[in-house]
Amino acid sequence: MYTYKGKEYPCCASLTMGMIGGKWKTVILFHLRNTALRYNELRKEMPTVTERTLSLQLKALEEDGIINRTVFTSKTPLKVSYSLTDFGKTLIPVVQSIADWGFSVLEKDKSVGVNI
Repeated sequence: MYTYKGKEYPCCASLTMGMIGGKWKTVILFHLRNTALRYNELRKEMPTVTERTLSLQLKALEEDGIINRTVFTSKTPLKVSYSLTDFGKTLIPVVQSIADWGFSVLEKDKSVGVNI
């Protein structure tokens, strides 16, 4: 058993999935891998995610120290930007491997459309 931040995990893979698992967290990390994005820019990249879900997933990633939330208050309207922390950047190879594997699945099944 492994314990991290007060939660117990049966293995290290379980801890990883606890932090980045689910439908949207890995997608968020994929879009933040090269650049910081504002909330609405993330929404445009993921048009099927609900605002509530995106907000909750961003908050969870921030609480786990994977992303930074930067608020710009110099003038209205308020602007918020999200970027990977140094800790979050360590996940880039993992997220890229997941994306590469998904692409290879599409390549094997040429009947599936690819929208790049």
